[in-house]
Amino acid sequence: MEVDECGGFPPEPSEGSSQRGSVASSVIRAQDVLVYLVGDSAVHLCVEGVACVSVQELGRSVREALHIPDSAMDAFAFWLCSPLLELQLKPKHQPYKLCRQWQDLLYRFTEASEEDISQVTRIDECPYLCLAPPIFHISLHGISLQIEDEGVLRLLYDEARVNILAGRFPCDPETWTGLGALSFAMDLGVGLDDQKATAALREKKLISFLPAHVSGGGGGLFSTLRGKGGRQAVLEHNLLEEYRKISTLGSTPPEPTQHLRQYLSTCHSLPYYGCAFFSGEIDKPAQGILHRAGRKAVNVGISLEGVYVMDIKEKHVLLGLRFSELSWDHSYPEGEGDSHILWLEFDGEEAGTPVNKLLKIYSKQAELMSGLIEFCVELQSAAEGGAATETETDSDVSLSHQPAGQAGNSDRGRGGRRGKLRRQSSVVCSRVHTLNTISYVDNGKEIKRLKPKRAASFFTRQSQPPTYSSVQVEQG
Repeated sequence: MEVDECGGFPPEPSEGSSQRGSVASSVIRAQDVLVYLVGDSAVHLCVEGVACVSVQELGRSVREALHIPDSAMDAFAFWLCSPLLELQLKPKHQPYKLCRQWQDLLYRFTEASEEDISQVTRIDECPYLCLAPPIFHISLHGISLQIEDEGVLRLLYDEARVNILAGRFPCDPETWTGLGALSFAMDLGVGLDDQKATAALREKKLISFLPAHVSGGGGGLFSTLRGKGGRQAVLEHNLLEEYRKISTLGSTPPEPTQHLRQYLSTCHSLPYYGCAFFSGEIDKPAQGILHRAGRKAVNVGISLEGVYVMDIKEKHVLLGLRFSELSWDHSYPEGEGDSHILWLEFDGEEAGTPVNKLLKIYSKQAELMSGLIEFCVELQSAAEGGAATETETDSDVSLSHQPAGQAGNSDRGRGGRRGKLRRQSSVVCSRVHTLNTISYVDNGKEIKRLKPKRAASFFTRQSQPPTYSSVQVEQG
């Protein structure tokens, strides 16, 4: 995530004489600085006055070390990362000073316990400085699809591959199989016969090319044993089939950047590629005779087009909404033990009746999410204002990042009748039926629970009536 004006950083802690001494010595001495890249590599820099050096100054040194063209520097940003929090830095930020405030930032923006925070901050290399793509870089510039430099494209590929393998970007089997085959082709080359390709794949293992939750890499001993059976054989067969298709596409060897571009182009088609990611929890539906409920951990991705709520465990999308399809608000804790809440309001149905639904997302990062949504909505409104004379056909193109099955009729306003809903098997389609939401009709009549009190109406947030369609609509 990026800490912006909406949240800001806490004031720098007062420093005793010993701390001032360390800062003073850091100003004078040249010190080693490691800037990690996605993967296992790092750039080793010798920096003078490290306590006062800015991100912008570090950027020049890293660009020279990696031979990154000036035209491609916008494709990267500096991040401070730890197991509990990732922060994108601005050019004016000074990483050394923010590292000294890391514990305060963890208390402010995470739900981690005091013990976990103490354990993380005791680690020598935590937080570490990382070079990775910034949020929104794809949406704003399409940079990765324009860059010619192979080294830069490989850095972007490495970052995208890590997110695909970790399941951070949910995608369907045909997508992750195709991406895995491209990675296999880039690692081992094209044109291997079946025997050599099979041997190479088994040596490298499926987890090197397919998401861990698919290949069994994150499920422990029983998952590993189970993966040695029929399921692993099917995964191997499908990946090798895709590899054969790649090998037979052309008679001449591919250009060095061809497969890199194919991989990035596929990732670019995912609606949450380039999102800012935040952690949170949502209520689980009550289950069993005792109606026991709990909370489910989710990732919230915010792009320039909308908001995506993703199940961390199941690796699929629970809710995907464009900004024109939602209203939102942020509420502060009211008592001890309460949490910040991001409220998302959207259209839905209860027993065939059009209703408004409210989803509560509990997170200490709710204020940041609300501020980022507001920024994106204002940016989108400004862009739409400048393009007011464009045709209606042009506006349809903006739906290209929306997962199949979520495109709604643009002429249906809030509360309009919908066709019969059909559930989708795709992991990129919303699963509204699995959400524990607060439902109410337009006039405020209670259906399940009363809508919560809030200072201002959601409806004042939007300049036009939102629309919403969670899944495909059956014809007829």
